Amino acid sequence: MKKRVFSGIQPTGDIHIGNYLAAIRHWAAMQDKYENIFCIVDLHAITVPQEPKVLKAKIREVSGLLIAAGIDPARSILFVQSHVSAHAELAWLLNCVIPMGWMQRMTQFKDKSQKQREQVTVGLFDYPSLMAADILLYDTDVVPVGEDQKQHVELARDTAQRFNSIYGETFVLPEPMIPDVGARIMGLDDPMKKMSKSESGSGHAINLLDPPEVIRGKIMRATTDSLREIRFDENRPGINNLLTIYQLFSGDNKAEIESRFEGKGYADFKKTLAEVVTEGLRPLQERYRELTAEPGRIDAILKDGADRARPAAEKTLKKVMDKIGLG
Repeated sequence: MKKRVFSGIQPTGDIHIGNYLAAIRHWAAMQDKYENIFCIVDLHAITVPQEPKVLKAKIREVSGLLIAAGIDPARSILFVQSHVSAHAELAWLLNCVIPMGWMQRMTQFKDKSQKQREQVTVGLFDYPSLMAADILLYDTDVVPVGEDQKQHVELARDTAQRFNSIYGETFVLPEPMIPDVGARIMGLDDPMKKMSKSESGSGHAINLLDPPEVIRGKIMRATTDSLREIRFDENRPGINNLLTIYQLFSGDNKAEIESRFEGKGYADFKKTLAEVVTEGLRPLQERYRELTAEPGRIDAILKDGADRARPAAEKTLKKVMDKIGLG
């Protein structure tokens, strides 16, 4: 039997090439290797304030981009988290098993709460429990994540082990899967920071729906350094990040790329990079326009996905409730 993969993505901000290169294209490529469940995690999105109309539109936009990027609803389940109520129900049950100290060690909450101060919600503190529920509901074997999300998968695993030790064998223990290359695409304006949907600034990220002229402008303004040699070097984060993006879009190896740009300047390299990224995104953008031109198509796909996901989620939830003594 194929191993089962669960992946989630928040419908907030603009989906960018960091999301695509580190996660989405890998999800599409492994659809035949694994049994895949992809979730638009809107309940996670509301841990910080969202404009309701924008959130509704973003749910459909992100869903359309996933399909345009190669997620096939015939081979994979694609649905919206809030359309399957077992996610929220299991999260509460796990809250009653997870020790407070485990949550207090979560580094992403510390980072986000420092920015928000007194506006921090209980949901933001508690969302690793909901993420654990997302994963454990489906007997997930593998969770593709970036390095910064590995801790959340480990919490889900620890929670599963704790529940199993108290109530008997119930949950499958999930494993994180981190891509070898491109797992951490950095910001164009600050290559010391991971490219982020929540980061402000027009030159920070290349979004999947950016037109060619915008992509060119962002790349030409991207941070490099005062040196001239174009080569992969982690001690030169700006050029190293741009070369990594080039490598992932072109499929060429490092030696080929360094040889191609030997003796050339940053301007020549950036122009070529802009062309490679533009052409790499063109098919995705065309598929997205075709998909969104058909009213109701995305909603129908999401409804079908929720209908397919719900039986497995409700089966796990019932098992957990029976073990605890509820229902």
